[in-house]
Amino acid sequence: MVRDDVPLGFAMVAVAHASLAAYLKFKDTPEVQAWLAGPFFKAVCIVNAREFENAKQVADHIVLTESALDNREVAIAFCPREEWPKMFKFLKLYRAPPVISTGDTLSGKRRFSLACRPASP
Repeated sequence: MVRDDVPLGFAMVAVAHASLAAYLKFKDTPEVQAWLAGPFFKAVCIVNAREFENAKQVADHIVLTESALDNREVAIAFCPREEWPKMFKFLKLYRAPPVISTGDTLSGKRRFSLACRPASP
């Protein structure tokens, strides 16, 4: 779970760190063992400040801060669980809009492909 006011680059780093931090914190729990043996579902949600604060009330989580953003809280990762609180059903998945660029032509038709955005200089 990442705050919606965190810039994309920091959000990407926060998600990676949150994943590792949650695994290290909860790796010996039966929930993580079942998750690793099962379908291994994962999701990243983007949340506003209110949703972020509400999520901190949910048990078995770890909050990540970003030193480059004055140690602001930027992400939360949760221990896997069978049942999630109802609030999670209403959160938005983190999906950046795709960048479309024209590609090669294939059989005389224009082919489109997704491209990464170039890094800012």
